[in-house]
Amino acid sequence: MKFGLLKSKIEKYLVESYKGKNFKDSMFVFDELILKNKNLSKLFYLYDELSSNKSLSESVANQYINESITIFENTINKISKNQIDEIQLWVGHVITKNNYCDIDNLFSSNVLTLENKIESRKVILENLKKSSIKEDLIENVSLNTLVEAANKTVNNYINGLDPSSKKRLLKVLSESDSKLQTKYEILKESVVEKLEDLKSNESETDVISRIDETIQKLSNEEYNKIEYFKLFELNKNL
Repeated sequence: MKFGLLKSKIEKYLVESYKGKNFKDSMFVFDELILKNKNLSKLFYLYDELSSNKSLSESVANQYINESITIFENTINKISKNQIDEIQLWVGHVITKNNYCDIDNLFSSNVLTLENKIESRKVILENLKKSSIKEDLIENVSLNTLVEAANKTVNNYINGLDPSSKKRLLKVLSESDSKLQTKYEILKESVVEKLEDLKSNESETDVISRIDETIQKLSNEEYNKIEYFKLFELNKNL
């Protein structure tokens, strides 16, 4: 089964379970099968990013696609059939369309579908070049509205941001929690791995101590949009 279709099934299942009373159990299984698997969570995040509007120039968008293909090829071979079978046992019964058909086509190695691959690349390229409606709308959102709604700690944090960071924060606040929470868990795992790598190459005791404190803080942190934004900014700087 193509990964995009499998991802579509997972997302529909989680949405349906959210409407019911088994969302907590579903999120536990999602965490065990996807988020705790470095390679599956990486693909999950990759598909999200390729299906997003990013306001990229054509040259950067093309480079982004090329890099994504490389990441996919280096990752998909590390995922075992048993891991995919476990996910299919969980959500295989879900009936839904493939919301990521173009991305599946882009990653396809079937030479018989080369024309579809080219057409899908064009679609993805145009999407990456677009700015989202939300991004256009938040250009005119007053930061005062955000500050007035924030507590003192968040208020001070917001006021300390530069203009471009404030704009990125406003965009985050316009996103849905369901999408961001998934990204948050994947991002947290990535950041902790980077911090662990930094620690292994560090000899200064005080630096190692600060890294350990950061890792511990992240482990205990729970999702909210401000914490997602902080984590996103930290990840960019690592």
